[in-house]
Order: sequence, then C-alpha cells, then structure tokens
Amino acid sequence: MKDFKIAIYADGASVAGMVEAKNKWPISGFTTNPTLMKRAGISDYMSFAKDALNAVDGLPISFEVFADDFPTMKKEAEKLATLGKNVFVKIPITNTKGESSTPLIKELSAEGIQVNITAILTYEQVKETAEALSPNTNNIISVFAGRLADTGVDPIPLMQKCQDLVNQYPQASLLWASSRELLNIFQAEKLGVNIITVTNPILEKMRMVGLDPKELSLDTVQGFHNDVKALGFSIL
Repeated sequence: MKDFKIAIYADGASVAGMVEAKNKWPISGFTTNPTLMKRAGISDYMSFAKDALNAVDGLPISFEVFADDFPTMKKEAEKLATLGKNVFVKIPITNTKGESSTPLIKELSAEGIQVNITAILTYEQVKETAEALSPNTNNIISVFAGRLADTGVDPIPLMQKCQDLVNQYPQASLLWASSRELLNIFQAEKLGVNIITVTNPILEKMRMVGLDPKELSLDTVQGFHNDVKALGFSIL
C-alpha cells in the first residue's frame, strides 16, 4: 500500500462501510452528507451519527446540518457539536436561496465549533470562508473539485490557488471533495491539498496502484474472455 502524504477521508453513510474503510485502507477520517444518507436509507439521523461515532474510534467525522434557515442551522450545529470532540459540523456555503452562510460560520467558529464548510466551488467562497474562521480553531474547507470537473473545467488550477490561500490560515484545511476516480488522490497530493474525501468503490481500486500496464492489459482481456464464457455467446 502506497504511503500517502495527503489525509484520505472515507465518504459514505454506511456504518459497516466506515468500518470496512478503516480496516482496509489508510483512512484518516470520515465524511457524510444528506445525499449519501438518502441512498443508504438512513431514517434516524442522530442514531446513525452515534453509531458512526462508535465505529470510527475517535477519527474526525463530519455531520451536516439539515435546515435551510440560519437560526435553525445554528441550533442543529450546536447539537451536533456536542456528540464528540472529533465531530466537524458541515455547513453549506449558502442556503437554497443563495444567501451566504459566512455570518453563521463566523458565529459558530467563535464558539469553538469545528466546521466543515461544504458545497464550495469558487475561490471567492474559499477566501470569505477562511477569513470567517477564528484563530486557534480547527476547520475544513471543502471544494467540490469533482463537480467542477463535471462541467468540463479542469479543477486543478482552482485547487492549487485555493491551497495557496488556505496555507495562510492555520485554522483551516483544504479538502478535495466529490472525487470521481482514484487518480484524484494523486492529483490532490501533488498539489499539496490537505485532505481528500473518497467513496469506498473508488478506494477499492487501490489494489490496482502500481500494476504494470502490460499485465493490466492482459488481465482486462482475460476478464472479457471469462465474461464471454459466462454469457455463453457465440458468433459462428
């Protein structure tokens, strides 16, 4: 297993998946989000959060607020923060109306709550977030590099610029979010990004790291051949 310098966080909403990730790969923390919880069929958020905390053995884990208005977001954030010292509270950079969450982030950070600001896609959002974080706190700024790549834009220049900025704020770590492939780990590490969050299906591909391309070519052909035999196809 390659010794990665970047902190790799497993992204998911399955407690069993968290345990698997922790046991199989070099995981430094965990992230969750409402979309992943919906896919996993989570019905009781607080019970899930407590089970997840037991499973991760003190490693950092992020839980997201659900509300869309800032007063309720604040109450949810304060409640989530009480679950453990390793909890980071995820706050979206805006609400659904496009109103900035920066004032709330500043309030929560001033209270000493560890925040993970999510759904960020611009340098300006990173800058305003970093400036809102209190000194002597520990926080995460999550930039959705994979989602930016989905628009046909190379996220690497943005991530490099953002990391250069975040390096000026000891209270913040930059996170490469919405990874799409294992290569993203190597790209993020090369840029000096602090953290990357990756789903278990992508982490499974770690077994391929370092494989000889010629051997991989043969393995691919053998896989096709085995599938043809299993299907029973015949052309002639």
